[in-house]
Formats: sequence, C-alpha cells, structure tokens
Amino acid sequence: MRVVVALGGNALLRRGEPLTAENQRANARVACKALAPVALEHELVISHGNGPQVGLLALQGSAYTEVDPYPLDLLGAQTEGMIGYLIQQELGNELPFEKRLASLLTLIQVDPNDPAFEDPTKPIGPIYDQAESERLAAEKGWVFKPDGDSFRRVVPSPLPQRIFGIEPVEWLLDHGAVVICAGGGGIPVMYTDAPATAGHQLVGVEAVIDKDLASALLAKDLKADALAIVTDVDAVYSGWGTPEQRAIRRATPEALSETEFAAGSMGPKVRAACTFVEETGGLAAIGSIEDTPALLRGEAGTIVAPDAAGIELAAPV
Repeated sequence: MRVVVALGGNALLRRGEPLTAENQRANARVACKALAPVALEHELVISHGNGPQVGLLALQGSAYTEVDPYPLDLLGAQTEGMIGYLIQQELGNELPFEKRLASLLTLIQVDPNDPAFEDPTKPIGPIYDQAESERLAAEKGWVFKPDGDSFRRVVPSPLPQRIFGIEPVEWLLDHGAVVICAGGGGIPVMYTDAPATAGHQLVGVEAVIDKDLASALLAKDLKADALAIVTDVDAVYSGWGTPEQRAIRRATPEALSETEFAAGSMGPKVRAACTFVEETGGLAAIGSIEDTPALLRGEAGTIVAPDAAGIELAAPV
C-alpha cells in the first residue's frame, strides 16, 4: 500500500516547549518510532509542518538589521532541509541500515489571484501575549490573531495548485525508498509574466501553504491508497471543548464536510482528508502520531471513507 503521512507541528514541538534543537530532535525520535513499522510494511511518503520553525527564523532574521529579512519562501526551504534531516536521521536509526531514505525540497505552485493574500490566516512562529503581539505588529507590520489565550503571527495561506517533482518521488518509491517531501506545505512559488524574450518566470511567494492541503494533493498525485494526518489529538471531535464532545470514529467526506471545525487547527485537516477521499476513493485518517499504524488499519482516530455511514460517534464517556 502507498501511504502519505502528514506530521503535525507536534512531531517536532509540543505546545509550550522552547524551540530548541534538543526538543525538536527528541520529538522527531518519538514520531519516527511510530513511523518505522509503517515504513517496513508500506511505501511511505512523509510530509511535515514547519510553522514554529519558520516563525523563529523570521524573528531571528529581523533582529539582524544589516540586511533585509529573508522572505518566507527561503525560510520554508531552510526549514524543509532542517526538518527533513532530523526525520531522516531519526527514522534511519529505527530502520534496517539498508533501507533507503531521501529528503527532497519541494516547490508548489500557487495562484497569484488567490483570495488568501487578502486575508492572512496561517499561524507561524511562537505564541505571544497581547502586549508583545501589538508591539511586533507596530514594529514589523506583522498580522496577529488569537490562539487560545495568546496570539500568533498569521500569513497568507493560498491553495496548492501543482507540485513540482512528482516523478522523482515516484522513482524513489519504486526503488524502495522512504521519501520526505512537501515539508511545511512545500516552498510556495508562482509564475509571473516577464518580458517576451524571457517568457514566464518562477518566483517565490511570501506565504505558507497549508501542510495538510498540500499533503492531500501530494497523495492524490502519487495515487496513494491512504492519507494519514497525525497530530496531538487522538481523533476529530464533535462539539470540541463542550461537555458533549465525542470523538468521530468514522465518517463519509460528505457528512464531515457539513460540520464546522476551527479554521486554524482541525478545519484544514478535515478539509484535506475529505478532499483526498472524494477525489480518489481512498482512505484518510486523522489521529495521534503514536497511533499511526493503527490509523492505517482503521482501528484508531477518525477514519474518512466513502463507505462510511454518515458520521459514527464514539460512545459517551
């Protein structure tokens, strides 16, 4: 079975943890212990988030005033390499020596007319209190939105349109490699009209593509059998945060799409899972990273499948 696993930001950083190299490596090690059995049984492609890492690099870069801050596409490329290295090393330590692994930088095309550029929604970087977020907004022109009791910087999140380099990924899978790619939603690029002598030019974009939506497109283009979106909760919940909350154990994409979920957290995950199932007829699962093998067996998390019966809820606790 060909599987795409999209690692949430918790794969490298738990909420409230300092963004140290040691913490990221320790969390990557935990994630890779769960991924190793999948890599031994299936063709595996791994994508991952990068919001905290991009935000930290942007903050560090803005402190050095001798040059202009690096744009988000360059920061995305940097984090894709760094996180890919951590996953590749820690997964390699869990797998037989002869198992091949490859980390790829992935360019993903977006539409310059995407309405997301008018309404930034994608959170990146650490959390701030209100006073600090207001200071940074005034000083750097950043946009902030609430994140629980705190605030996070948000940037445009255009829809992924086209993934460059699908053929090399397929070649690596056909030759037994585990592939790490499309990290952080890939590096956002677009074509712009240039002088007639030069034709179109590919340029970077100051944005962050949602990792889950990019992973759904990746899984579709690779003709994957399953998409697993792993995060820091064990399932998608109906009535989250209320006394009536109950885990959704199985659902059709049609039924799940009719339910409201938070735009900055579970919403994109549900949308990505539903899109993949609707367009491919495959299986999608959302749940805890520790449950990854069980997710793919349909034994844990929230399973999105065309043959489900509406929405099936877990029994009340």
